[in-house]
Amino acid sequence: MDDFFIYLSLGFEHITDPRGYDHVLFVIALCAVYTLPQWRQVIILVTAFTIGHSLTLALATLQLIQYKTALIELLIPVTILITAIANFFFEEPKTWLTPDRPQKRSWRYVLALLFGLIHGMGFSNYLRSLLGREANIIKPLLAFNIGLEIGQLVIVALILGAAFIIIEFAKVSRLRWTLIISGIVAGMALSLIIGNDYLQELLE
Repeated sequence: MDDFFIYLSLGFEHITDPRGYDHVLFVIALCAVYTLPQWRQVIILVTAFTIGHSLTLALATLQLIQYKTALIELLIPVTILITAIANFFFEEPKTWLTPDRPQKRSWRYVLALLFGLIHGMGFSNYLRSLLGREANIIKPLLAFNIGLEIGQLVIVALILGAAFIIIEFAKVSRLRWTLIISGIVAGMALSLIIGNDYLQELLE
């Protein structure tokens, strides 16, 4: 198999790996306030996240920026918790079939972009371990990033599909769906923060 497709597959597997579910939780938190008819807004939102993590993923992999890995591992669940808590202030529109006006949530795009910068540094740890002494890392870097994006879109499709079924057929209100999903994500993120070794060192 061509190296490009190997790294593309590794990128896809990395973000969809249940053992590294922190990035999945963030994507779920981003999508929790949206429904299927709003898929265009979600694509833009995920693209903002992609731009953010692509930038720092490239810079960190090329060793153009330095950071403390332990701190990034703490900040990632913090970004998940903040995003989930922000969802608690969601206001349900009069009809869930009518997409909200994009400007009402423009701040979410900025948040996704900024938090993407943090997640990109988290992705780079894994990618650098794969590259080893690879002479040309541009092609693997591009392939890995595309794999991540495909994985994100699969997660988005599953979440929006589940929201459509639960809201349309199970007759659960959109607000209740948002609060339940966001509450679960917030609880898992808080657990990751509390159990973080770096946080424990800071508190000692």
